[in-house]
Amino acid sequence: MRRRTIFGGALGAVAWSRSIAWAQPAAGARRLGVLLPFRSDDSIGQTRADDLRRGLAAHGWQEGRNLLIDWRWGAGDAALFERHAIELVALAPDVLVAQSSPSARALQRHTNKIPIVFSIVTDPVGQHLVDSLTRPGGNITGFSDFDAPMAGKWVEMLSQIAPPVSKATVIFNPSAASFAGLMIQPIADAAKAFSIAIESVPVNDDAEIERAISAHAKEHGRGVIVLPDIFSFVHRDTIVGAANQGELPAIYWHRAFVASGGLMSYGVDSGEMVRRSADYVDRILRGAKPADLPVQNPTKFELLISLKTAKALGVTISPSLLATADEVIE
Repeated sequence: MRRRTIFGGALGAVAWSRSIAWAQPAAGARRLGVLLPFRSDDSIGQTRADDLRRGLAAHGWQEGRNLLIDWRWGAGDAALFERHAIELVALAPDVLVAQSSPSARALQRHTNKIPIVFSIVTDPVGQHLVDSLTRPGGNITGFSDFDAPMAGKWVEMLSQIAPPVSKATVIFNPSAASFAGLMIQPIADAAKAFSIAIESVPVNDDAEIERAISAHAKEHGRGVIVLPDIFSFVHRDTIVGAANQGELPAIYWHRAFVASGGLMSYGVDSGEMVRRSADYVDRILRGAKPADLPVQNPTKFELLISLKTAKALGVTISPSLLATADEVIE
């Protein structure tokens, strides 16, 4: 367990990316098109871009030297995903890289020829991105960010809070999280084991987020679970603010929510997943076919807990849960 008082990694990565003096690409340089789901000014998005650069550099691919990268930012906006996907496909890159489900779906809609490598994608089979995990088929493969036991862990972690959580509101965006059912079922199964009632609430904008959460503000025994999707990520400040103002303990899927003041997060190490995706990009640039590269499930998870937020909410985290945390923010 590591204890920290601030989050400095994201800002350092942004400074690192902006400090690089790019050279002119060499003759014969390969070309990537990258569609990220974040806003271009989001420090987490810049960190994910740098994770990809680092992963590629480990294989000898240097942006501005033997590799030209066209970057596009979706900002959680369906229209932008579509427009940028069209632009990137028109550039005819050697490989397309998609971070998030909306990025992968948008790119797949516009090409069945250019190889696509995705990461941070939930249920790629259910979303019809690939035929199967072991045999993806077609021109797309990559790295999934969801393991069913993870959803049950969210419930289990809420159960280790005092006063105890007896009811939990599950927040998700139906457009961004078309795969929500995949997560809600294991959440419901785990909730029975811990005697926690579950209420699923779809939200589409800030106003709906605030209504869904404020409806239960300061309600005894109420907690919140936020499902992973790019909508919740982009609107994380609103979600965290509403939960904290309503004094409702919440568990989130990404460390950025804790950085924004959230109570705790448990999910995949998305930076590690993006770096792993660079392995597949390298293999495709050297001749491999996406259809021959199996989709890989997450291998590394991380738990962050904010004791500062716990104190503000008036809740206590069990010592056993604190002992398993990767980071405890004081």
